[in-house]
Amino acid sequence: MLADEYLRDELNKFAKYVIQQSRTNLTKGKKRASNELYRSLGYEVNESAKTTSIAFEMVDYGKFQDRGVSGKNKKYNTPYSYTTKMPPPQAFDKWVVRKGIAPRGKGGKFASREGLKFAIAKAIYKNGIRPSMFFTKPFEAAFKRLPDELIEAYSIGIEKQIQVNIDKK
Repeated sequence: MLADEYLRDELNKFAKYVIQQSRTNLTKGKKRASNELYRSLGYEVNESAKTTSIAFEMVDYGKFQDRGVSGKNKKYNTPYSYTTKMPPPQAFDKWVVRKGIAPRGKGGKFASREGLKFAIAKAIYKNGIRPSMFFTKPFEAAFKRLPDELIEAYSIGIEKQIQVNIDKK
């Protein structure tokens, strides 16, 4: 049905806009140590006999970067929080290397990163992760525009379908 094609086109436009704006938000400032989250952003429009839906994809930690995580001392408006366990220090190993953070001991010699990773994990446990809303803001902005576009898409699709049916007779 032609209305389905217009719906699919509008959903694709919606998703492309959200992904493009989310990636732009990630490139602002120094919010990324690697391009993993940037590259993982994607979407899929799924169609079945009765529905058409859209699903956005990103690496698992992307939702925590977007919505933030409340720590013991700082509370953010987020569904995620550290309550009893702090993040594992080994999760920050690659991040510390990418950022070029090299701890030094007495005499200026390089020291082990283990203490540094533990300190970062403990600081995040206490203070949390501030929400960046890199994905949420573009999604909400595009969603506000979406109903009018969908109504238009459906009306054009139905109009063309009716025209096709009339031409057949």
